[in-house]
Amino acid sequence: MTEAHARMVANLVLASAGLAAAYVVMTSPRLRRLALAGLRLWLGPSIPVYLATEARRAWAESARP
Repeated sequence: MTEAHARMVANLVLASAGLAAAYVVMTSPRLRRLALAGLRLWLGPSIPVYLATEARRAWAESARP
């Protein structure tokens, strides 16, 4: 088995494991609520901070000649 073939097989195994995990989480109401709460916790503060940083940077760059 060549290295390229081994990488392709490994990628397929990881992708199928990810899809199976996503299926289990989305079909189980308890796990779905837990996943969505974690997503809100993870994305909650990061998106406004990112937008504020980008707005500040754009404001500073717009003042340059």
